[in-house]
Amino acid sequence: MAEQQPIIIKKIKKNAHAHHGGAWKLAYADFVTAMMAFFLLMWLLGSTDEATRKGIASFFTDPYKVSMQGGKDSGERTELIEGGGADLVSSDRGQVQTGETMDTEQSTSEEIEKKAEEIEKAKLENLKEKIQEKLNETPELSELKDQIKLEITAEGLRILIVDDQNRPMYKLASAQTEQHVRVILRALAPAINELPNKVSLNGHTDALPFPANQKGYTNWELSSDRANAARYELVEGGLSESKVLRVIGMSSSVPYSPSTDPTNPINRRISILVMNKKTEQQVLQGSSSE
Repeated sequence: MAEQQPIIIKKIKKNAHAHHGGAWKLAYADFVTAMMAFFLLMWLLGSTDEATRKGIASFFTDPYKVSMQGGKDSGERTELIEGGGADLVSSDRGQVQTGETMDTEQSTSEEIEKKAEEIEKAKLENLKEKIQEKLNETPELSELKDQIKLEITAEGLRILIVDDQNRPMYKLASAQTEQHVRVILRALAPAINELPNKVSLNGHTDALPFPANQKGYTNWELSSDRANAARYELVEGGLSESKVLRVIGMSSSVPYSPSTDPTNPINRRISILVMNKKTEQQVLQGSSSE
């Protein structure tokens, strides 16, 4: 009789807690993620200003609208926190720093404005040279050039026609221009008219009081009338009427040189200012505010 082979039975002992598996790990990971997100949110709220928080909120409300506005919402500045890593508004534009962008735009605007001022100054310098050449080359003007003074100022090109003891511009106590002044003004008009710049005319007298009269006519009225007479001659000479922005009488309030005798004939003068754009805007703004 053959010998029977023994039967071996293996019993596997089961762990009583095996039914829990790895579920606790997932729960713990969710908890840690939630805490990290919470502390990150608290850090963001504490590290940003009101405008930035509004910008972030606007992005999550309507990302497309904010991205089209370059990270701006209703005019508010939107900046990411320095060292913030990825762009919270538009990942394909790099880190958004609207403040720096505004500074760059302002700098560019200032450069353009400065360049425009340089170009305008060059045009006024060219006009000055052109008038000077005309004075030198025209016989009837060359003998009068000592009474004509040209200078570039912060306001534009100033053309002064000053009085002379032996060759006055106006008749005594009158706004009627002498012949040589009409020649000067009508010769200047075409050159001034070549530029689009506006023109301001100021009339000045010396400090000698106006002769007593019953109408109350003083040096203020006289200087205004003389400035207006100069405007008339310029227009007759070819200056466009629309380019005259203001005509002012200054009496003797602004002497040609404070150190000179206030009764000196040089204080009796007509000032023609070919204004630059900056001065023109200041005059227009002052008039509109009034």
